Amino acid sequence: MKISNPPGADASARERILYTATRLFYEQGIRATGIDRIIAEANVAKASFYRQFPAKDELVQAFLTHRHEAWMAWFDGSLKARCARGKPSLALIADVLEEWFVDPEFRGCAFINALAEGMPSPVVADIARAHKQALGDYLRGFVAMLGHRAPKQTAQAVLMIVEGAIVRAQMTGDGVGQAAVARTLFKAI
Repeated sequence: MKISNPPGADASARERILYTATRLFYEQGIRATGIDRIIAEANVAKASFYRQFPAKDELVQAFLTHRHEAWMAWFDGSLKARCARGKPSLALIADVLEEWFVDPEFRGCAFINALAEGMPSPVVADIARAHKQALGDYLRGFVAMLGHRAPKQTAQAVLMIVEGAIVRAQMTGDGVGQAAVARTLFKAI
């Protein structure tokens, strides 16, 4: 699952920095990725980097904001495409998750990972919480569209299954198996 494509030759310094940071933060972790590595791989001068992002925390905020927008667009598009091909159901969410889990670049949830790395700034924690709230709201709309009688409660259960499946897929390396468990749980709702 490609969240974003590499920037073109005419990309701005900011675009190159953000793309590089997005890739490295997700692959290696935020703490493990140094600014000097981002500068080198983005092929920008140190002064250009600091003009765009005066502090690493600002780059982390930009990364998570970008990741939120791109991931939600991908999730929505993938789920809608599956619904268009067949009968919409909660089990289709497991199909979307499985697509993500089997991607060789899958490293779990960027937002859970950011929080798990340690004490993030309040802004970073707020961005992570806002992402989870947006995902919950999206799932509530999907559940309501399916006609469930208690969409709020059902969406909370769906979100718990999604979050658990993501963590388990990352921990076990068995994306297919964890998506199958999620599919079973969705069918029981």
